[in-house]
Amino acid sequence: MTPHATYHVHYFGLLEDRRGLREESVQSTAGTPLALCTEINARHPLGMQTADFRAVVNDAFVSWEHPLVHDDHVAFLPPMSGG
Repeated sequence: MTPHATYHVHYFGLLEDRRGLREESVQSTAGTPLALCTEINARHPLGMQTADFRAVVNDAFVSWEHPLVHDDHVAFLPPMSGG
């Protein structure tokens, strides 16, 4: 079994509104942003679909399969709109 790691998850825009939080620390065995997204969405149905969001780890855009390590800062960025 993979040991639990702590990830610092940051929510923006629509996800912040749906979660009611800007950030939280999450204990997880997820090893990728995809697995973490799936786990969070199962706990708190946020309507997260990976096609609709970008994954960011430690301030860098990454693939959904990017390996996570303990204490990473992870954000799921929704599409931005503006004019």
